[in-house]
Amino acid sequence: MGRQSHHRGLEAEHRVRDRMCAEGWTILAQRARTAWGEIDIVAIRDGMLVFTEVKARPSIMQAGDAISRRTMQRLMNAAQALCMFNTAWTYDEMRFDVVVVLPDGDLHRIEDAFRLE
Repeated sequence: MGRQSHHRGLEAEHRVRDRMCAEGWTILAQRARTAWGEIDIVAIRDGMLVFTEVKARPSIMQAGDAISRRTMQRLMNAAQALCMFNTAWTYDEMRFDVVVVLPDGDLHRIEDAFRLE
């Protein structure tokens, strides 16, 4: 990944984290690394544990194209590992969200973008 893309991705993650905090989410982890990959943001609010993938892309469609079935499986495996290693996390439900950060700074959250099957 090029330096500009990396910087843009980090900036997008910070914007999403700040928005989530403003919305009342408690951030449990950011850039959480596991053997299966990295989860950009893990947060909880009202018993809902959310694993958030952040995509800085020119359009929502391009962000969607960047989430392949393989990417979904990697994120699900990483989330499962994080839950196993963080037994103090208590939650009633969990979901995977994708937040797209567009070039104009707008954030678009796709809640429950995919499910554990």
